[in-house]
Amino acid sequence: MLTIGILTISGLASAQHVQSGRADAGAAVFRQCMACHQVGPSARNGIGPVLNGVVGRPAGVYPGYSYSSANKSSGLIWDEQTLTRYLRAPAEVVPGTKMIFFGLKKSQDVADVIAYLNQFDGDGQQRDQKAERFNNQSPKREDRNVY
Repeated sequence: MLTIGILTISGLASAQHVQSGRADAGAAVFRQCMACHQVGPSARNGIGPVLNGVVGRPAGVYPGYSYSSANKSSGLIWDEQTLTRYLRAPAEVVPGTKMIFFGLKKSQDVADVIAYLNQFDGDGQQRDQKAERFNNQSPKREDRNVY
């Protein structure tokens, strides 16, 4: 019983806190990334890969992009904790990465960019817009026949 408690406490102590971000603020911060990366339905690979659906995706797998061997073999999953570390210091997290960027220094900027990227599914559709389109397609109460 004591061993479980110690493991739980040490696990909590080593877990990195992920700050909450705002997608609208992240859109502004993402402008720094747009020289190399794109998001959205018409996004294309460029200097860097498309970032649609990046949150939760394994590193080095977006189709049609030529990743560094360091990125492909990193074994990373781009969850929020890993992205937080990577966006602060890419070369420290993936030594040998092709990404030439010194990192975002403000924790809030990192959190905001992740919140912004998290809006995009793998096809580049914004998740909240998909829900809005679905809701707009369902019949309104006044449009239904009431018997």
